[in-house]
Amino acid sequence: MILSISGVVLLGVVVFIYFRKDGLKASHAVVAMLFGFYLSSTAVAPSIKAGGESLAGLLGGLKF
Repeated sequence: MILSISGVVLLGVVVFIYFRKDGLKASHAVVAMLFGFYLSSTAVAPSIKAGGESLAGLLGGLKF
């Protein structure tokens, strides 16, 4: 649960930065949100979630 909330916050910050700095139009942000919303209800959603968790585990295991 914590991973999904932090992922949502991170993606929200990225969209906000694109909106403010790179000229992302509000309509593009709405389309991206709707795409994510509808994608989450498809059969591909578990694979995307597993890939995100795998990437988070990989990044969490890096030692500097």
